[in-house]
Formats: sequence, C-alpha cells, structure tokens
Amino acid sequence: MKLCIKGVAIAAAVLWGLGMFMVNTINMIQPGYGVEFLQVMSSIYPGFDPGQGTRSIVTGTIYGIVDAGVAGAIFAWVYNLLVK
Repeated sequence: MKLCIKGVAIAAAVLWGLGMFMVNTINMIQPGYGVEFLQVMSSIYPGFDPGQGTRSIVTGTIYGIVDAGVAGAIFAWVYNLLVK
C-alpha cells in the first residue's frame, strides 16, 4: 500500500504546526510552560525566539508547518520507494 505524499505532508504540517501554536500560546498565558521544548525549537529554527509575544507564536507556527510538511513529504516519498 502506497502513501499519498500530499496527504502525509498536509497531516504532518497541521499536527506539528498546531503543536507549536498550542505550546507557544500556553507559554504566553502561563510562563514557564514548555520552556525546554521552546528552547530546543529556538535552537533549530533560526529567528524563532519564544516569549516575544504574538510574533513568536506566528513565527513558530509557520516554521512548524513548513518543517513538518517537508519532512512528511520526504517520509512518504521514501516509504513509497521502499514498498515497491
């Protein structure tokens, strides 16, 4: 069974983007929540600085969507190559 590359990419992008959005938003409401996770993400995503207000939420969410979309597409493509 082959995977739909577009479907996996969209699903991964939505899930990871939503995760980044939720952790950033909760961190803004309750400082201290997910600090270690956000520090790791700021070391991976250049320009992402958690705790900088709405800008950090938007930047982190966009990075998460793009990163997971590309990773999901690559994963599905490799999977389809190996299933043959």
